[in-house]
Amino acid sequence: MAEHEESPGGVPPLDEEAAWAAIVAGYGQEPPDPPGARPFRPIENLMLPEEDVEPEPPAVAPPAPEPQAPAEPEPPRALGSSVVFAPGVGVGAAGPGSGPRDHTPAEPDEKDEGHFVPPEPELPQADTTAKFAWLAVVGGPVLLLVAVLLQWEMTWWLTALGIGGFLGGFATLVARMSQGDDEDDDPGRGAVV
Repeated sequence: MAEHEESPGGVPPLDEEAAWAAIVAGYGQEPPDPPGARPFRPIENLMLPEEDVEPEPPAVAPPAPEPQAPAEPEPPRALGSSVVFAPGVGVGAAGPGSGPRDHTPAEPDEKDEGHFVPPEPELPQADTTAKFAWLAVVGGPVLLLVAVLLQWEMTWWLTALGIGGFLGGFATLVARMSQGDDEDDDPGRGAVV
């Protein structure tokens, strides 16, 4: 360890070993509260009355002028009524307790009483080639399945019709798919620069 030298001003240097020993000895202990501080209360006990707090004495009010009879008793304020929502919302023209959860929708107009049901959209018209292609794609495997279930003899023409129908119909549908780039004059694409 290096030699301790006195700092300028005649103050002896801090003993580091003693400082570390004090830190280790005080590990895990809660420091005392500063004078005048109230003790910490957990959040669960915040709504409970404080035991060690004395109630404040009531302030002496100046003598009140002649009491006037109130026109209407003021209704009790609801919990959370001190919250300000927006101009025009809350206590005011709409009445007490008119907050965002007290909103009711306006009554519908009599001419709008009927419920509009949109018509079913029309299915696009398929051409004859597409109809036969779908028939081959679905009908080929169904033909083979029926032949197996009914234990028909698998002849070459039955197998060729089932497998060939499926492959031919599938190839026809794939070949007829739109490429996407040949629709240059599509008005639904928006502005084209």
